[in-house]
Amino acid sequence: MIEYRSIRVALLGAGSVGSQVARLLLEQGDELANRIGARIELVGIAVRDVDAPRDAALPRELLTTDAESLILGADIVIELMGGLEPARTLILKAISSGADVVSGNKALLATHGPELFAAAEQVGAQLSYEAAVGGAIPIIRPLRDSLAGDRIDRILGIVNGTTNFILDRMDTTGASLEDALATATELGYAEADPTADIGGYDAAQKAAILASLAFHTSVPVDQVHREGITGVTAAQVESAKRAGYVVKLLAICERLADPETGEEGVSARVYPAMVHRSHPLAAVHGANNAVFVEAAAAGPLMFYGAGAGGVQTASAVLGDLVAIARRHVLGGPGTAESTHAELAVLDIGRITTRYAITIEAADQPGVLATIAHVFADHGVSVGELEQTINDENGRATLVIGTHEARESALAETVRALADSPVVTSVVSVIRVEGAE
Repeated sequence: MIEYRSIRVALLGAGSVGSQVARLLLEQGDELANRIGARIELVGIAVRDVDAPRDAALPRELLTTDAESLILGADIVIELMGGLEPARTLILKAISSGADVVSGNKALLATHGPELFAAAEQVGAQLSYEAAVGGAIPIIRPLRDSLAGDRIDRILGIVNGTTNFILDRMDTTGASLEDALATATELGYAEADPTADIGGYDAAQKAAILASLAFHTSVPVDQVHREGITGVTAAQVESAKRAGYVVKLLAICERLADPETGEEGVSARVYPAMVHRSHPLAAVHGANNAVFVEAAAAGPLMFYGAGAGGVQTASAVLGDLVAIARRHVLGGPGTAESTHAELAVLDIGRITTRYAITIEAADQPGVLATIAHVFADHGVSVGELEQTINDENGRATLVIGTHEARESALAETVRALADSPVVTSVVSVIRVEGAE
């Protein structure tokens, strides 16, 4: 029997993910020790209420409400509490005490990431966060390590399982957003208050993390353009389906260069968009997540799998833990984050995209010519046009697909259409992303 040294681990939080992490640490201790070359000793689990029900049966003697005392005696701290405080303060305290940290806290990393990474770098500690973006999907380490020598040009991600389940159900069953959300809630995919998911806040936090990592630039979450799915209608999804597209909530991180000035910058944004059914992201169903990476040398890469779930996300946490524990055995400082490129974070008006615009207009001669002039006046060309006539009110419904153009020009075109005397209403506007 090999005698291993012990590495002391403190766990903060025992919710759906934390309780599974604790269970796996206790059940798989021997196997983990053989992989690491040291034994993981779970010294305690900080919780708000030691008597609260949990997803896994945990030894009561490990539970404590004194998180501060717990972390001071640990070599590695796993933070799975969620929220900004006290998680931020506890992580900083852990780092200053000499501990490495594993976190799955996307909100904290998107908001205070630079502060936490700077603190870790100052003392040579490691801060790892694979579980913060794609649940069980390995995406952080591939971007940080495997693709560190490549140039990432673009990331398109489905990074929120709740919204993907809702939009997928709308596409496959014709359900309304409200009915699909109700089903998601019944099945446990949506919280009682789903605002963070359907409002795009969760995806925006993940986009900030991915963009910062991929482009070696600090991208604050408040500079991520965010639109949720609350405005997506069953009619919109059905129209997209007829045209060979599916609607997805996308997190898009992109490296951009101004064609006039040559200025290079980055864009990070979240919004619902139409994706052609031939694109790999169109085949991501249910509550699954996927991240599609476009790299200059490696080419297109796709990472797919469960984006949430207690035991699935625990896999990513344990992956970080094993990597950090191995470093404890071998020695040496932690890997610092690379944010030295310092590219500008550009306004959404600078991106290039396509629009699918649905309008109602009078069914009379000259209307199409007038509408075409509106597009031409703003330098936007029409790629596709679908027209239906409603004989009851004498109006035509037009679905107009544009060619690629600057977001600013497309938005101005929509405003001009709304002001046009021949347009009764602009029914909906949705972007089109991903090459066919």
